[in-house]
Amino acid sequence: MAKQNIVVKVAMINDKKTRKALKIAVGVCGVESAALIGSDKDQIKVTGEGIDSVELARLLRKGVGCTELVSVGPVEEKKPAVTAAAATQTPAKVVPATVVPLQVYPHHYSCYGGPYYHVYESPCNDNPSCTIM
Repeated sequence: MAKQNIVVKVAMINDKKTRKALKIAVGVCGVESAALIGSDKDQIKVTGEGIDSVELARLLRKGVGCTELVSVGPVEEKKPAVTAAAATQTPAKVVPATVVPLQVYPHHYSCYGGPYYHVYESPCNDNPSCTIM
């Protein structure tokens, strides 16, 4: 699914209703952000993926009051303009991540009757002068 913008007009009388409306909007599954828009700050713009707009409007009606679904549409992605100087630069080298080996030490007694294991992370360099372990 693609990201979408949903604009909902809510009759918000005071700051308490505004906070409650934003809390309800953010609590809906799939919502990534919510913001107040409009000249009177009476509209909520919700951005996310896979949001059920009818369910959002129903929850806002139940929690806050009069709610009107204004628009539902895809998110317009802005692509930054690439200048000639930025296009000629070489990308930075990517350094691969180092893998740290794990050592597993089995213990044969537990309160549940079966064996259990402790996993310890050890550094990559094996220092023979280290006497702890």
